[in-house]
Amino acid sequence: MHIHESINYVEFPARNLEATKIFFSTVFDWSFVDYGPDYSSFRNAGLDGGFYRSELSSSTKNGSGLIVFYSRELEETQAKVERAGGKIIESIYPFPGGRRFHFSDPSGNEFAVWSDVDPA
Repeated sequence: MHIHESINYVEFPARNLEATKIFFSTVFDWSFVDYGPDYSSFRNAGLDGGFYRSELSSSTKNGSGLIVFYSRELEETQAKVERAGGKIIESIYPFPGGRRFHFSDPSGNEFAVWSDVDPA
């Protein structure tokens, strides 16, 4: 069911669609459906969306919005990102309400992961 005037879908650029699909499947268990050689949609992300082939990337430095994931086990999620080839842009740091880190996917798009779980 679609909710009137709510966010329904999100799209991101991807320099390397195959590497991007492998990364998000490995780290976050997303599933993908290809629509030709230049577009792939994803599911199991909390919000459906897709990646389109582009040499551009999204980051907060160039004014892009930031998608933020939630994790109950922040260190474990950061390790999964690193093992799958993601680049850590900002290591785990505290902020009012929790802790978070920022990473880029294989196509250079910036994302963040936060947690309100105290590791102590």
